[in-house]
Amino acid sequence: MKKVAIIGAGTVGSTAAYYLSKNPAYQVTVFDYGQGQATKAAAGIISPWFSKRRNKEWYRMARLGADFYLDLIADLQKDGFATEFYQQTGVFLLKKKEESLEALYDLADQRRKESPLIGDLRLLSRAEAAEYFPDLKGFDRLLYASGGARVEGSLLTHTLLAASGAEVIQKKVSLDIRDGAFWVDSCCFDQVILATGAWLPELLKPLGYQVDVRPQKGQLRDYQTALVTDDYPVVMPEGELDIIPFQNGKISMGATHENEMGYGLGVDQGLLDKMEQEALYYFPSLSQAKVVSERVGIRGYTSDFSPFFGQVPNLPQVLAAGGLGSSGLTTGPLIGYHLAHMVQGKSGSLNPTDYPIERYIKKEK
Repeated sequence: MKKVAIIGAGTVGSTAAYYLSKNPAYQVTVFDYGQGQATKAAAGIISPWFSKRRNKEWYRMARLGADFYLDLIADLQKDGFATEFYQQTGVFLLKKKEESLEALYDLADQRRKESPLIGDLRLLSRAEAAEYFPDLKGFDRLLYASGGARVEGSLLTHTLLAASGAEVIQKKVSLDIRDGAFWVDSCCFDQVILATGAWLPELLKPLGYQVDVRPQKGQLRDYQTALVTDDYPVVMPEGELDIIPFQNGKISMGATHENEMGYGLGVDQGLLDKMEQEALYYFPSLSQAKVVSERVGIRGYTSDFSPFFGQVPNLPQVLAAGGLGSSGLTTGPLIGYHLAHMVQGKSGSLNPTDYPIERYIKKEK
């Protein structure tokens, strides 16, 4: 039996643990410090089809990542696990200019051929939109796609780890290489997956690597309302603000993208208050909601904002992923699935050469 260590239990690590544990030839141990983890602080929207990013490889990963949720959910349900972390309630896109809305409609309509998951695609008036999400203001028309979904990150990873049955050790660890063997927490492993997000440099620098991954702080605020929000679509106005309704009257608002704040986990009430004012413009009823919590997570991103995964250069038994940025809930499970496949010598729908790890992780000379 081969022993595999997975360091980091966000979307990537927990999905890798789940799929690798299905193979009895592998014994999986997950190490997760958890503090500041982006996934635990994430309330995500799965709706990549409206992105205007020119990076074709990124879009392919995001498109396939959205599709992959259907496979992941089917697999978990087959194993007897609930999948409330994912709700396909649709997405509303709001734009200040009417022509921007029509251009987005055309873009998504073209993409529907390869992404039927987009579903029903329509431009709605305010009165039509109110049938899905009452009391939404600040627009004349919006773009609706029924295939958009919301994901609760912490519930996703909790479910995957429970389904994996893997041992989960909650502590901060390092990777040590001695005489060609890989040591984590005084145990020797045959293979290692590094899925530590923004903390990847911390693990690889002591081994003589330069790592192009830096931290980005994200904050969001959770509210409790008396509304029946179970089927409300997620709302994406222009800019950073998203309004994400969940079950039982819970609504999340966020998230910030702060590139110069390092690894600090302090809540910036002023920043969230400013975002709340913007949210109230679109959703005045939020003023009657009770603030129940604020969440802070640290995303990892690269200098060109592209993700990567694969074998760490010169260490064929060590795999890593990074640079997912604010797309981690969309792309993370698919990357984790691929890393589990790579450990077993299999390939998947993504080609690692399109996401070259050697561009971002380099051995110091």
